Order: sequence, then C-alpha cells, then structure tokens
Amino acid sequence: MDSVPTPRVDYARAFTQAIDRLHAEGRYRVFIDILRNKGAFPNARCFAGHNGPKPITVWCSNDYLAMGQHPAVIAAMEAALHDVGAGSGGTRNIGGNTHYHVDLEAELADLHGKEQALLFTSGYVSNEATLGTMGKILPNLIIFSDELNHASMIAGIRNSGCEKRIFRHNDVAHLEELLAAADPQAPKLIAFESVYSMEGDVAPIAAICDLADKYNALTYLDEVHAVGMYGARGGGISEAHGLAHRLTIIEGTLGKAFGVMGGYIAADQVIVDVIRSYAPGFIFTTSLSPVLVAGALASVRHLKTSSVERDGQQAAAAQLKAMFADAGLPVMLGKTHIVPLMVGDPVKAKRISDILLAEYGVYVQPINYPTVPRGTERLRFTPGPAHDPALMRELTQALVEIWDRLALRLAA
Repeated sequence: MDSVPTPRVDYARAFTQAIDRLHAEGRYRVFIDILRNKGAFPNARCFAGHNGPKPITVWCSNDYLAMGQHPAVIAAMEAALHDVGAGSGGTRNIGGNTHYHVDLEAELADLHGKEQALLFTSGYVSNEATLGTMGKILPNLIIFSDELNHASMIAGIRNSGCEKRIFRHNDVAHLEELLAAADPQAPKLIAFESVYSMEGDVAPIAAICDLADKYNALTYLDEVHAVGMYGARGGGISEAHGLAHRLTIIEGTLGKAFGVMGGYIAADQVIVDVIRSYAPGFIFTTSLSPVLVAGALASVRHLKTSSVERDGQQAAAAQLKAMFADAGLPVMLGKTHIVPLMVGDPVKAKRISDILLAEYGVYVQPINYPTVPRGTERLRFTPGPAHDPALMRELTQALVEIWDRLALRLAA
C-alpha cells in the first residue's frame, strides 16, 4: 500500500507573507546606518544610500542629555576597559559581582531612596523579569496595568500568568472601579509609567499611590523616560514630586538620559533579593560589561549633582514646541521633554521621515503601530541641550515645506 505523502510546509512563503503584510500596511521598519560623532552630538554620519558618510543631525535619540558623549562617561569607560578588560565573565552567579556593579547598584538605590537596587541588561529585561516574577511569587496576584504601558511591561505581566486588569490611560476613576470590583483578599499590584514617551504626558502618581494605600496594593513605577531628566538629582518624576518613598518598586534604564545601557529596579532589600533569586531574566543572563557599568556609574553620579543638562534639555523642548505651534504644525503639547508631531498615517509618516533625511540631512524616525495605536502615527522629536535655535528653525522650515508639498493639514 502506497503511503500518502506528507504535505510540505512552505516556510519561505509564510515568512515572506509576514514581511509583505508590513509593507502593505506602511509600517515596515528601516533602520538607519549611522555613526554618531563623539563629542559633537547631535551631529552624526549616515551611510545608507550614499557614497561614503553624509553629515546629518539626529532629532530622535533617547540619549536625551547627550551623556553618552560626556567626557566623564567616556573616560570612566576607557579606564574600566584598561583596568579589567571587556566582558563580565558570564552571569553574576558564575562571574561574580564585578565591583562596578556593586557601586552602581548602591548609587541607584540611593538615587531613589530605596534599600537596594538590581541591575539588568536592559530596561526591557528589568520590566519583563520583575513583573513576570511577581506574579509567580504572589499566588492569585492581580496586576492593574495602564493601557499605554511599555511592551516590556505587558510581556512581563503576560509571562507572570496572573490575572490582569487594564485601566484607561491615566484614568484614576477607572482604576478605582477595577480595584473596588476585585477580590479584597487577592494581592494586587498597580503597574504604570511616570512619563509616557509617545504622548509626552505624566501619570497622576500621588493619586495612584492613594488608591494603592486604600486597596492594599503594591505599586510598580516605570521611570525609564524620566530618570536623569527630572528631580533635583535625576531620580525621576517620583523624586520631583516627593513620592519615591510611597512606591514599592521603581524601575529605570541606563540607556536613555544616562546615555549608556542597562536597566534596573530599586525597592526594599527583600523584594530585590526575591527578584535576584527567582527571575530567570536575571539569573541566566550574562551580566553587563563592567565597561558599560563604569560609564553608567559616572553618568548617574554626574547627574546627581549637575542640573545643567536637564535645564538645557527642558528649555530646548519648550522652544521647539513653541516653534512648531507657531508654524501651525500639529504638535502634541505637553509638559515633558517629548515633542510628538501627529501625522495619523504610517505611509505619510515614513515619507516625511525619508524626505527629511534625504533632502535636509535631518534624522527622525517615524513611530508606527504597534508602538502607537493605528491612526495615531507620528514623528517623535527629542531635542537636547545641544539642539540650538538655528537647528530648530531649520527643522521647522523643512517640516512646513514638506507639509505643503504633501498637502498635509496644518493645525487650526
């Protein structure tokens, strides 16, 4: 009896179709080929589509304060490289605690007024590992999550396997409805961000802490777009508002305002020890290179005592928002350092970005779904202390010209 041939799976077709869908929706992502010029931020060199490097100006870096270019940070990294070499030697269980890690964790705990801190290889990993572990340590935990939380927070909540409740963005009344309806005996955790980087708005931290007290819930605050940027010492919005002591866990990054790489949490000693001991994303990952940790340590220490960078960045953001608004561009006004320009269409957002780069030497990446909801595609500008008024005028004039060329609507 002849056997029936097993149908063959067309793997190549499935992969090709997946990419074709992104192209059809106008949200296929293209990564720029770029090198930053040390000590000259926001100047950089672009290699894509050119015979050699072309000078460009970067307008969308998360290195908000250009600390990745700061002489003290670079010197610290060079010194560490020549002192201990490049890598960490493995996980911290195997390679041990490089003393740079010990020092940086102490600085971060102090920054947030907590007993201890724990370093991870990225902000994504710190969110995913910590939230995922909390759900496994606390049986029947319910996590209440803001609808605009980072993808890493969503992944951690999903991996925790616990129940979740999504509350409308920054809607304290809706959050209380959900808390009140939950089992009063169930452990609860409210997970939210301080600065929402795609909207440029700020969470009502005090009101959320009040609800946490009322309903006996833990709090988890993602401060990745705020650490280094706000507060007298760069402790984030929670420091600026005097609320850090009311939060159970504060999570941050070393890859944005601090200009290097890595993520962390800060909390009381027992919680940090639990995450250190149970989180696979910490236990089984090679620890950060001491070179990176040394740079982050220098950056954190500098921004604890210097507000020059923060003040310059806030002034630049306010000035760019004003220029955009005066020109009739659809800027999303807010109180933070984020300057989003609403487009509302992925193809047009990509087209604007391409024209800016090719014709004006301006680099800003379009922000499309799933980073933002469909129909709210935008350009996200992050002016820093070194973006001077002349650069802002040139950028504004270029955008007005492109808006006219593409027959896009200006703000009323």
